[in-house]
Amino acid sequence: MKRDSRLSGVLHVLLHMAETGTPMTSDQLAKAMQTHAVVIRRILGGLRDAGFVHSEKGHGGGWTIAKPLAEITMRDVYNAIGRPSLMAMGNRTEAPGCLVEQAVNAALDTSFRDAEALLLARFGEVTLAQLAADFHARMAARSLSPTTQEHIHG
Repeated sequence: MKRDSRLSGVLHVLLHMAETGTPMTSDQLAKAMQTHAVVIRRILGGLRDAGFVHSEKGHGGGWTIAKPLAEITMRDVYNAIGRPSLMAMGNRTEAPGCLVEQAVNAALDTSFRDAEALLLARFGEVTLAQLAADFHARMAARSLSPTTQEHIHG
């Protein structure tokens, strides 16, 4: 099963936007993310609807962050992108007739709910400001080494 990397990608885009401090076009963001501008516009449209980003058309326009990074959590972003499935595993059959499979499903369902609740709670504790601070700490640590010429993505 293919992993859903939308949350990771959106967080990445938002941090790039925050770093520039100026409006970024969909083309600029697409280049940074190695994807198509249409993908960026689709993603950011949902974030705009949630009030996290703003867009301006015309010369000098582009996408900007609409709220302070400390007011946006990973859970907020997760919700804004449509709450994609967190678990790749699932029950073999949702409504089995077999009593053994019903017992297995009950145990798995409880475990999946508990794991999802824990993960969502953690997402709610991490703000974009914390992610940006982590990025800056990593950049500062890298600048102490002789290989500081690497690109941010390096």
